[in-house]
Amino acid sequence: MKKSIILSILSGLLLWIAWPPTPYTTFLLFIGFVPMLVAMENIIQSNITKKGKKIFHITFLGFFIWNTLCIYWVYNSLKTIGPLVAVPITLIPYSLGPLLMSSACWLYYRMRLSTSRWLSLIGLVCFWIAYEYLHQSWDLAFPWMTLGNGFAVSHKWIQWYSYTGVYGGTLWIWIVNILIFLLYTGLREAQSKATRLSLIISFVLILAVPLGYSYYTYNTYQEQSDPSNIVVAQPNIDPYAKESTIPAQEQIGILTHLSDSIGQANTEFFIWPETAIADQVDENKIHSNNYFLQIQHFLNKYKNGNVITGAETFKIYNSRLTKTASPTENPGEYFDSFNAAINIENSAEVQFYHKSKLVPGAESLPFGNALFFLKPVFEHLGGATGSYGSQPTPSVFYSQSGIGADPVICYESIWGEYVATSVHMGAQFIAIITNDGWWGNTSGKDQHLDYAKLRAIETRRWVCRSANTGISAFINQRGDIVQQTGWWVKTAIKQDINLNSDLTFYVLHGDYIAHIGCILAVLGIILVLVRRKKRIVL
Repeated sequence: MKKSIILSILSGLLLWIAWPPTPYTTFLLFIGFVPMLVAMENIIQSNITKKGKKIFHITFLGFFIWNTLCIYWVYNSLKTIGPLVAVPITLIPYSLGPLLMSSACWLYYRMRLSTSRWLSLIGLVCFWIAYEYLHQSWDLAFPWMTLGNGFAVSHKWIQWYSYTGVYGGTLWIWIVNILIFLLYTGLREAQSKATRLSLIISFVLILAVPLGYSYYTYNTYQEQSDPSNIVVAQPNIDPYAKESTIPAQEQIGILTHLSDSIGQANTEFFIWPETAIADQVDENKIHSNNYFLQIQHFLNKYKNGNVITGAETFKIYNSRLTKTASPTENPGEYFDSFNAAINIENSAEVQFYHKSKLVPGAESLPFGNALFFLKPVFEHLGGATGSYGSQPTPSVFYSQSGIGADPVICYESIWGEYVATSVHMGAQFIAIITNDGWWGNTSGKDQHLDYAKLRAIETRRWVCRSANTGISAFINQRGDIVQQTGWWVKTAIKQDINLNSDLTFYVLHGDYIAHIGCILAVLGIILVLVRRKKRIVL
C-alpha cells in the first residue's frame, strides 16, 4: 500500500513538472501516468479488501498534488478577502478536478472486474475524456487542466491540433503512457516476444508519426498574404485600483495615448483589455455615453479604425426577460449586468458581445436553474454574487471593411470548440482581451498566454492578445509568439497580421473526439452496471 502511495505521488510530481509554463520537460507527460497505472495494477492484483475505494483515494492524492501545484495561483485572486474564506474556496478548483479524475480511475477498476485489461484501459481513456468534456460543459466548468493543454509550450509537436483540438493531445498522452505501462508489466508477467515486439513497434509509431507530421507541417506551413495592421494596448492599471482610484475617463486617456503613439493611418483594429472602460455603461444609451464619444474622437484620424474594448455594461428591461435579470429600484423594471466586449468604429454602428463562459461563483451562480428558488433571497440581500448576464453563442465583430474579429474575453480562451465556432461564423483573427493582474506575477498568467497558442493552431488564425497588466502578444497561425510585452509594463505593440478565411477540420467538426469518447464512456458505465447486477443476482 505504501508503495502505491509513493507511485501516485510520483505521478503527480511528474505531471506537474511537465506542465506549462515549464519548458523542456513536456516529454514527461508521456510517462507521467505510468507510476499511477502501476499503483492501480498493484492494488488490483493484491489480496487487500475494498480495492475500488483504495484506488480512488490513492489516485486522488496524486491528482490533487498535480492540480494544486499547477494552479496554486488561484489563491492569489482571492487572498485579499482573507485566508479563512480564500482557502476553503480555492480548495474547490484544487479538489474538484482530481475527484473527477479519480472517478475515471474507479470506473476503470470496475471494468477490470468483468472485462480484460485491454478493454478496461480503452475504457479508462474514454472515462477520462468524458470527465474532461464534463468539466468544460457544466456549471462548475474549469477546463484549465485538460490534458491536451500540456503541449502549449511545445506547440511544434502538435500542429495536428488543427484536426483534433486538445482532445487529440489527451488521447496521444494516454496511449503512449498505456503502451509504456504494458511494456513494463510485461517484464514481470512473462510476456511473449511477439507481444512485446508489437508493443514496441506501436510505441515507436504512436510517438514518432504525430511528431514527424507536426514538424513537417510546422516547417512547410505558409500563411496566405492578407495583411491587416493591428495595435494592442497594455495600460498596466492595477486591477484593484481600476474601479476605485483612477477615473474611467483617465484610464481611457491612457489607452488612447498608448494606441496613438504607434497607430498608423492604415491601422484597422485597436485592441484594449477586459473592462478597459472601468465604469457602468448603459447599452441602450451608448451613443450619448461620454466614454463612447471619447473613443470615437480618438478614432477620427483613423479612417478604417475600430476599437475592440472590454467594458462593464448593463441593459434595463420592462420585464424579467432573462433568468439572470435582477429588479431595479423602480417597480416592474429589471436589469442585467455584463462583462462585455464592444466594437466601436467611425460610425453610429456599435457591436456588443456578452461574455458567455463565466467564472463559476465570481461571475455566475452554479446550477442557477436548480437553485432558482434562492433568487429572491439574493435579491433581498441586494443582488446575487456572480449574477452576470451572458449570451449562449459566440459573436463576430465586423469592421466597416468587412474584417471579422472573434472577441474572446479572458477565461473563454481555454475553450477550443467555442473559439472555433466563432471562426466558423466568419472570424478572420482572434482578439483576446483579459485582465490577468488578479493572479499576480505567477505562472497563471504564463499558462493563460501559452494556451492561446493552441487556439491559433486549431483555427489557423492570428491571435492578438491584450492583457491589462501583461502579457500582451501577437501569435501567428503556427502558434509562434511573434511579439510579446513584459509583465506589469505600460506599453503598446503593433503587428501586420495575415487574415485567414479558410476553415480547418477542427473548426468544421469541433470536439468530435470528446463526443465519441463520451458515448463510449456511457456504454462502458452501462457495461459495468449490467455486469455488477449479474454478479449480485448470481
